[in-house]
Amino acid sequence: MRSEPSDGRLWTGRAALGLRYLLLTGALVGAVGLAGRWLAWPLLTSTVGPTAYVFAAHPHSEAARFRNALAGHGAAIDCGLGALAVFGLVRYPSISQTGSPSVAQVAAAVLCVGLTLFVLELAGSHHAPAAATALLITTGLAKPGAPLIGLVLGLAIVIALGPLIGRIPLARSVSNEDQFRRRESPHDNGAIVS
Repeated sequence: MRSEPSDGRLWTGRAALGLRYLLLTGALVGAVGLAGRWLAWPLLTSTVGPTAYVFAAHPHSEAARFRNALAGHGAAIDCGLGALAVFGLVRYPSISQTGSPSVAQVAAAVLCVGLTLFVLELAGSHHAPAAATALLITTGLAKPGAPLIGLVLGLAIVIALGPLIGRIPLARSVSNEDQFRRRESPHDNGAIVS
């Protein structure tokens, strides 16, 4: 039977993983931010952060596959633009301008997020941050034009670099201790639950 890691070793392992996440997501978000600065374009959107997180923290997960990230955000963009057209919101002000969503924006968001998840399930390409992309578009925060182009370019950078960044071995080995602790259930008398 394996013994539980000491609190000191567990804290050290978590600190090392936290540093890994800080450095890798910092590299991804920084690349997007610097590209946006160089292009004088709004590339940093709130969907860049969760996408960078998935690639840095869970590089071997289904969500961190290049195909899934590309399909996820692509489906969200397509569904978002479709929902804007269906509900007549292409030129409607964003919720940052109106202060709250209109009923049409709420309906578009519901349709877009649900349809995006439906399409991703059919394609077998799960990528949770795509739901953020869907909401950014349907609420007008990434409306057609410069904001949407910026979102697409920012995501393109993260999706291109993410799989490479996630393969950097920096402090990955310490994650075994933390995974051991999370899988161990106090109700199983030390048995490991998979």
